[in-house]
Amino acid sequence: MANAGELKKMKIAVAASSKTAKASVSNMAAKCPYYLIFNNKGELIEVIDNHYRDASGGAGPSAANFLAQRGVTIVIAGNFGSKMINTLKNKGITHFEFKGRVDDAVKRVLQLS
Repeated sequence: MANAGELKKMKIAVAASSKTAKASVSNMAAKCPYYLIFNNKGELIEVIDNHYRDASGGAGPSAANFLAQRGVTIVIAGNFGSKMINTLKNKGITHFEFKGRVDDAVKRVLQLS
């Protein structure tokens, strides 16, 4: 359970198939087309093209480090590779697996916080 200070700093990145909150959550955390960034109120604040989606290796750790640099505290995707999970954990970032729409995923995570 997040306290008020943690909740205020919460920044959620969702691996998405397209650039809107109605998009499907991408199955691939590291190689998704886009990351949609939401604030602690569930508002879409940024859309980022994923520069690691075509990487031949190391996409997971690279994407995790990139998201950490942007201040992300939670990452949501359909599936995560073990290297990305390890990097997220090392950065203190929580990951959630979710199948469905991006906006539903964000609502679910906010309910859990």
